[in-house]
This record gives sequence, C-alpha cells and structure tokens, in this order.
Amino acid sequence: MSEKFDLISHNSGAWDFQAQQSGPWSQPVSSECIDAARKGEWSVHLTPSPLPRDWLGDIVNKDILCLASAGGQQAPVLAAAGANVTIFDLSREQLGKDEMVAVRDGLSLAIEQGDMCDLSRFADASFDLILHPISNQYVPDIQPVWNECYRVLRRGGVLLTSFFNPAVFIADRDPRFAKQGLIRPRFITPYSDLCDLSEADLKAKLARSEPLIFGHSFQSQIGGQLAAGFVISAFLEEIHPNPRFEIEKFIPSFIATKSEKL
Repeated sequence: MSEKFDLISHNSGAWDFQAQQSGPWSQPVSSECIDAARKGEWSVHLTPSPLPRDWLGDIVNKDILCLASAGGQQAPVLAAAGANVTIFDLSREQLGKDEMVAVRDGLSLAIEQGDMCDLSRFADASFDLILHPISNQYVPDIQPVWNECYRVLRRGGVLLTSFFNPAVFIADRDPRFAKQGLIRPRFITPYSDLCDLSEADLKAKLARSEPLIFGHSFQSQIGGQLAAGFVISAFLEEIHPNPRFEIEKFIPSFIATKSEKL
C-alpha cells in the first residue's frame, strides 16, 4: 500500500457508503423510542445487550460526547432523556442520521464531523461523560483517543467504551475452515488490514468500499486508558449473539469498560 494512502478519507467514504446502504449501525431509532426516552424509558449500548444503567448514572443536564458513534441511535436517545449531547463522527452520512432524528423529533444535538484522534476543537474539561461504542478499530493508534478523552472530560467524568477482544483477529477467515469447524491461527495481534492482508485481499476490500480495521492489543486498550490517567472501575464482556467467525462461538467478542477521571 502506498505511503500516500489516505486512511481517514477512505474510512470516511466507506462509512458514508454503509450509511447509504442502511446497514445495522445506520438505522435511526423510531419516534416511539424517542417518546419513551422522554418518559424515562431508555437504554443505550456498548455491546449487544443494553448498558447497565448505573454505568451512566443521572444524565439529566449532563454534557455528553458521543464519540465516533453516529447513526441516529445513541445520541438522540440520550438527548431525549435530558442530556446535552454532542455527536462527533468521521462520516457525514452517519451524522445525517442523527440530524434526521433531531429534526423529526425536535431534539437539540450538537453535530460535529472529525477524526476521533483529534478533539482539539473541544476545550479541556468540556464533558461529564463520553460514550464511545466499538469504533476504535478504525484507527491504527488508539493512544491519542484515550489521551484526548481524558483531556476533554471534567474531573469525576466517565468514559464508557467498548472494543473487540483481540483474539477475534487471529484466525484465518477462509470460509473453508469455518465449514469444517476449524480455527486456523494466521495473524498476530495487534492486527492491521494494511499490513496483514495480502495485496489481493486488501485491493478487494477497498473495491468493496469496506472500512479498514485494526485489531488492538489489551496493552493498547486497557493499558492505554491507564496510561492516559483513567481508573477503570467496571468491566464487562459478552459473546457475539450472531457469531461471524468460528472463534466467536467460544470467547466473548465484546469488551466494555467504565473508566473515570478522578
């Protein structure tokens, strides 16, 4: 891959394409869901199951950053439940889903487009809570994400984030092995589409307008948060309800953490 390859531009366009195809992360919540949230009946997700409510606490009038989580699903619900919500995402089309819900249901949302590694437009100590559902696999280095999250949170603020178990990335994805119920280790973590895919497979993925991904280690995911200054106060993991790979039948794919800026 050429050194001139623009990963940010590619992944932005790839997510625009997914939003246009109304993929699973690009289907806005209904007006009924917003009405229920206004009545106090709501939930948001970091993993397939609803997030424990005590991870969020009282969000009324809290300043919340929904980081790299556009699609009309999380931010509008939090806004309807009484929070002051800023939604920040790389994809213009994904952000358009949030704009649509805001207009349709009379919600106030601050909508910002940008790279999750660069939150420089936000001042220090701007937010009480950050919701960062699975998305950091789209950047090769996640330490800037943790550092920026720590900076823009207020003292006592909370980062709620989720990511994939690094083990998910190690197996060969050739469907012939899956048909035999075999897990053939092929890749070493941390994983990178740019470095680990064959040239042919990478070109095919680019041609399909799929976002490029990076499988980060626990050192980067957990150790990186600690290095930024966070204290991890809660942890959960969950098996994928619809396993895509054979290995996901045996280990939890999803991991979520609650981290605090003390």
